Amino acid sequence: MPFCRNCGAEVNENAAICTKCGAWINESHNEQNNQKERTEWLIVLLLCFFLGCLGIHRFYVGKTGTGIVQLLTCGGCGIWALIDFIMILVGSFTDANGNKIKSCL
Repeated sequence: MPFCRNCGAEVNENAAICTKCGAWINESHNEQNNQKERTEWLIVLLLCFFLGCLGIHRFYVGKTGTGIVQLLTCGGCGIWALIDFIMILVGSFTDANGNKIKSCL
Protein backbone atom coordinates (compact mmCIF):
# COMPACT_ATOMS: atom_id res chain seq x y z
CA MET A 1 0.00 0.00 0.00
CA PRO A 2 1.43 3.46 -0.92
CA PHE A 3 2.05 6.29 1.49
CA CYS A 4 1.24 9.99 1.23
CA ARG A 5 4.29 12.13 0.45
CA ASN A 6 2.87 14.99 2.48
CA CYS A 7 1.94 13.35 5.81
CA GLY A 8 3.17 9.75 5.50
CA ALA A 9 -0.25 8.17 6.06
CA GLU A 10 -1.20 4.96 4.25
CA VAL A 11 -3.47 5.59 1.27
CA ASN A 12 -5.49 3.35 -0.99
CA GLU A 13 -3.56 2.67 -4.20
CA ASN A 14 -6.53 3.95 -6.26
CA ALA A 15 -6.94 7.13 -4.20
CA ALA A 16 -6.32 10.52 -5.79
CA ILE A 17 -6.28 12.42 -2.48
CA CYS A 18 -4.94 11.53 0.97
CA THR A 19 -7.87 11.22 3.37
CA LYS A 20 -5.75 12.42 6.30
CA CYS A 21 -4.21 15.65 4.94
CA GLY A 22 -5.96 16.24 1.60
CA ALA A 23 -2.77 16.24 -0.51
CA TRP A 24 -2.96 15.01 -4.10
CA ILE A 25 -1.54 11.53 -4.59
CA ASN A 26 -1.78 11.49 -8.39
CA GLU A 27 1.21 13.53 -9.66
CA SER A 28 -0.20 14.14 -13.14
CA HIS A 29 -3.30 15.78 -11.64
CA ASN A 30 -1.07 17.88 -9.38
CA GLU A 31 0.99 19.06 -12.38
CA GLN A 32 -2.21 19.98 -14.24
CA ASN A 33 -3.41 21.89 -11.18
CA ASN A 34 -0.09 23.78 -10.96
CA GLN A 35 -0.33 24.67 -14.66
CA LYS A 36 -3.89 25.95 -14.14
CA GLU A 37 -2.78 28.07 -11.15
CA ARG A 38 0.15 29.47 -13.14
CA THR A 39 -2.13 30.36 -16.05
CA GLU A 40 -4.76 31.91 -13.77
CA TRP A 41 -2.11 34.02 -12.00
CA LEU A 42 -0.76 35.29 -15.30
CA ILE A 43 -4.25 36.15 -16.60
CA VAL A 44 -5.14 38.05 -13.41
CA LEU A 45 -1.79 39.87 -13.50
CA LEU A 46 -2.24 40.93 -17.13
CA LEU A 47 -5.86 41.96 -16.60
CA CYS A 48 -4.82 44.10 -13.65
CA PHE A 49 -1.91 45.64 -15.56
CA PHE A 50 -3.88 46.56 -18.68
CA LEU A 51 -7.44 46.97 -17.32
CA GLY A 52 -6.86 47.52 -13.60
CA CYS A 53 -8.54 50.91 -13.56
CA LEU A 54 -11.71 49.22 -14.81
CA GLY A 55 -11.53 46.47 -12.15
CA ILE A 56 -11.72 43.71 -14.76
CA HIS A 57 -9.32 41.49 -12.78
CA ARG A 58 -11.75 41.60 -9.83
CA PHE A 59 -14.66 40.51 -12.02
CA TYR A 60 -12.45 37.65 -13.31
CA VAL A 61 -11.79 36.28 -9.80
CA GLY A 62 -15.43 36.64 -8.75
CA LYS A 63 -15.24 39.82 -6.67
CA THR A 64 -18.12 41.51 -8.50
CA GLY A 65 -18.98 44.07 -5.81
CA THR A 66 -15.51 45.54 -5.54
CA GLY A 67 -15.14 45.21 -9.31
CA ILE A 68 -18.11 47.54 -9.77
CA VAL A 69 -16.66 49.99 -7.24
CA GLN A 70 -13.32 49.97 -9.06
CA LEU A 71 -15.11 50.46 -12.37
CA LEU A 72 -16.99 53.49 -11.04
CA THR A 73 -13.94 55.06 -9.35
CA CYS A 74 -11.41 54.28 -12.11
CA GLY A 75 -9.60 51.89 -9.80
CA GLY A 76 -9.58 54.38 -6.95
CA CYS A 77 -7.87 56.89 -9.27
CA GLY A 78 -5.36 54.18 -10.12
CA ILE A 79 -4.12 53.71 -6.56
CA TRP A 80 -6.38 50.74 -5.77
CA ALA A 81 -5.41 49.10 -9.08
CA LEU A 82 -1.71 49.62 -8.29
CA ILE A 83 -2.13 48.06 -4.85
CA ASP A 84 -3.96 45.09 -6.41
CA PHE A 85 -1.15 44.71 -8.97
CA ILE A 86 1.48 44.59 -6.22
CA MET A 87 -0.64 42.12 -4.21
CA ILE A 88 -0.94 39.85 -7.27
CA LEU A 89 2.83 40.01 -7.82
CA VAL A 90 3.65 39.01 -4.24
CA GLY A 91 0.94 36.32 -4.11
CA SER A 92 -1.39 37.80 -1.49
CA PHE A 93 -4.35 38.59 -3.79
CA THR A 94 -7.34 36.27 -3.24
CA ASP A 95 -10.37 35.25 -5.26
CA ALA A 96 -13.99 35.44 -4.06
CA ASN A 97 -13.58 32.17 -2.12
CA GLY A 98 -10.48 33.33 -0.27
CA ASN A 99 -8.06 31.21 -2.35
CA LYS A 100 -4.78 32.96 -3.04
CA ILE A 101 -3.97 33.75 -6.64
CA LYS A 102 -0.27 33.00 -6.65
CA SER A 103 2.47 32.17 -9.08
CA CYS A 104 3.79 28.62 -9.04
CA LEU A 105 7.15 29.61 -10.51
